[in-house]
Amino acid sequence: MKTYVAKEQEVERKWYVVDADQKVLGRLATQIAMRLRGKHKPIFTPHADVGDFIVVVNAEKVTMTGSKWDQKFYYRHSGYMGGLKQISARKLLEKKPEEILRFAVKRMLPKNSLGRRQLKKLKIYAGADHPHQAQQPENLEI
Repeated sequence: MKTYVAKEQEVERKWYVVDADQKVLGRLATQIAMRLRGKHKPIFTPHADVGDFIVVVNAEKVTMTGSKWDQKFYYRHSGYMGGLKQISARKLLEKKPEEILRFAVKRMLPKNSLGRRQLKKLKIYAGADHPHQAQQPENLEI
């Protein structure tokens, strides 16, 4: 018996819509990352992109447990001395609500070109509307 190895060209990809309203950030991000990688499929191949497309709506209504809104910080560095910037989760939600979920999912994907390709299949929108009706996405309950 031979092991089946999926080829990216032969994979059938589906589109799913996830409503993030009142969902906990980390629990939602793990399920989305699993679907983007394709680990829910029996043809999962670690070195190939076999995952599905995910459209997330209502990203501005995602929640965090405990007091993470004020204690969790997102960091970036300009490259210059003293150039460390930080922003709390609450301020990032007000400024760019999509980025909180994108950061959480990105850090759960592989840190290479495959992970960057898989992240491109994630579409996040702050409100309830999205422009992907032509793909006929299915609702995904998480």
